[in-house]
Amino acid sequence: MILYNNQFIEREDAWIDIEDRGYQFGDGVYEVIRVYHGQCFAMDEHLDRLKRSAREIKLEWPVSRKELEENIRQLIQKNQLNNGIVYLQITRGPAKRTHQFPMQAKSVLTAYTSEMDRPHNNLQNGINTILADDIRWLRCDIKSLNLLGNVLAKEEAHHQQCYEAILHRQDIVTEGSSSNVFIVRNGKLYTHPANHFILNGITRRYVIRYAKEAKIEVIEKAVPIEEMMQADEVFITSTTSEISPVVKVDHNVIGEGRPGAVTTLLQKKFEEEISQLASRVS
Repeated sequence: MILYNNQFIEREDAWIDIEDRGYQFGDGVYEVIRVYHGQCFAMDEHLDRLKRSAREIKLEWPVSRKELEENIRQLIQKNQLNNGIVYLQITRGPAKRTHQFPMQAKSVLTAYTSEMDRPHNNLQNGINTILADDIRWLRCDIKSLNLLGNVLAKEEAHHQQCYEAILHRQDIVTEGSSSNVFIVRNGKLYTHPANHFILNGITRRYVIRYAKEAKIEVIEKAVPIEEMMQADEVFITSTTSEISPVVKVDHNVIGEGRPGAVTTLLQKKFEEEISQLASRVS
C-alpha cells in the first residue's frame, strides 16, 4: 500500500506521468522518516524540514500538514511496519516540458514504507570510509531530488568496499554522501555549520542536543581534512545510519580504530530516545 496525495492505493496500481517534473528535472523535495516499534521518530522535525525545502524551491504541498501526518500514521498501520522507514516526496507535478515553472502544474505527493533493520554491526564495530570531492550544487541545505553528486560518491565508496564517502570542498570537510560528519578532538565535538554547504540532519540536531546536555562543548566550524585525520574520534549521523563510528578514512585509522568514548555516550542517549518510543507502544 502506498500514499498518493490523499489516497491509499496498491503499489501495483501506482503510476507516475512521464512528464512529471520530478522525473524530468528532479524538481521536488523528499524526506526519509525512521520508524521504530511502529512509531515515527522525529516526524515533526522531518515535516518542518520538508516544508522548508519546499518553500525554498517555491513548491506547494498538495495536502495539509495535518492530513499528511495522519496519512503517514495510517500508511505505517496499513503496511504493518514495525521497524523501517517512510519515504515521501513532493514533485511539482506533470506538465509540458519547460525549464521555468509551468502555471498548470499541480504538485504530487507520494509515500511508501520499507522494512529496514537497525545497523547494529556498524554501530558496534564502526565503518570504513573514503574521501571524495564534494561536487554537489551550492544549496545542499535543500533536501531536493537532485542527488547525482551524492550517488556518484556513494558508488565510489561501495566500489572501494567502504560504507560511506566523506565529502570535502578543497581541504574542508563538509558531510557524508548521505550523512553528517562529527569530529571529536580533546573532548570537544566539531561539525560543519548548518549552512548551504550541508543538509542540517535531524539526527545531527539530536546529537548536538545530547552533547550539550552532557556538557560536551559543541563547535560548529569548518574542519580541514588534516584535523579530521588526527581526530580522537569521528562518526557520521543520519536517519538510517543513526550514530555510526568511523574507524578508518581511506587508509588512515581514526583514533584507536574502534568506537570512542564520546561516540558511545551519544549512542547511549540515542538508544534511550528510541526506548521511549517502545514504552509508548507497551
